[in-house]
Amino acid sequence: MTLKADLYFSFRSPYSYLAIGRYRAMAARYDLEISLRTVWPIAIRDPDILFTGNPAAPRYILMDSLRVAQHLKIPFRWPRPDPIVQDLATREIADEQPHIRRLCRMGQAASRRGKGLAFADEVSRIIFSGEIDGWNEGDHFAEATARAGLDFAELESEAAGDAADLDAEIAANQDALESAGHWGVPTLVFEEEPFFGQDRIELAKWRMEQKGLTKR
Repeated sequence: MTLKADLYFSFRSPYSYLAIGRYRAMAARYDLEISLRTVWPIAIRDPDILFTGNPAAPRYILMDSLRVAQHLKIPFRWPRPDPIVQDLATREIADEQPHIRRLCRMGQAASRRGKGLAFADEVSRIIFSGEIDGWNEGDHFAEATARAGLDFAELESEAAGDAADLDAEIAANQDALESAGHWGVPTLVFEEEPFFGQDRIELAKWRMEQKGLTKR
């Protein structure tokens, strides 16, 4: 029996990047279907929170995500450019956001086709791996989309032409995440039980094994 789970994911979250490849590998190895549920980063969803939290948080997240990546042997560097246009010194969020809305809408369009997991993995690699400067330039984005088995032009056209409906779906994903009992990413929800963080993958797998998870 194929088990099913939902993965709530942000294209700006380093921890989402550190989890996505491992969840994709799990879905490929086991009789498991993981549906990607794109959510807006907190900087877009509720930027006021960024100005009320501890100012040490951004530095810690960067330090911690780097050491987690080193521990897991996953290539990592803070994105160039950042998917969120933001002054990291003041934490001010720019009004114009040319990258993140495009990324999230295309991610949701990929999920409509049942290929959200592959799209998020391939695109996150060009954003966070440090192997590419200017992931948004040239053919990098299109080639990552093709590696996920998707047509870049088709996806981009849908993201632009159906923006309102895609945004509504992304907002509904956030509502579903909160209804499942969490608010952050990455969170895997399996049978209404949330597993938050890149360090809960083995725990989620353990729970699935209790429910009959088998290899393909």
